[in-house]
Amino acid sequence: MTHHQNSQGIQTLLEAEKNAARIVQKARAYRVQRLKDARTEAAREIEELKEQKNLEFQDFEAEHVGSSDQSSVKVASETEEKLKAVQKAFNESKDSVIDKLLSAVTNVEPKVHINVTVRQ
Repeated sequence: MTHHQNSQGIQTLLEAEKNAARIVQKARAYRVQRLKDARTEAAREIEELKEQKNLEFQDFEAEHVGSSDQSSVKVASETEEKLKAVQKAFNESKDSVIDKLLSAVTNVEPKVHINVTVRQ
């Protein structure tokens, strides 16, 4: 009977070992599946965040493009006004400036420089 009890004990241990191996295998499979699910969920959340940020950027861009056009029109008109003012000032004073330049070039008064010493 001892042999039968030993055999039955060994059989029970083998079944327990197989059962434990199945439990460990299921736990591993469950863990692998949870990791895959977590990766998938993270990728989905990243895509949602990307879409949200893209929409926010497009809204921001649309909001500020109009003001940019208005600003560039305003700057262009101010620049045109300043160019007209400069052109007007040029036309008004060019004759007197030319006269002064010609006078300075043609009316030369020779003078001895102060650093020149006369040798005897």
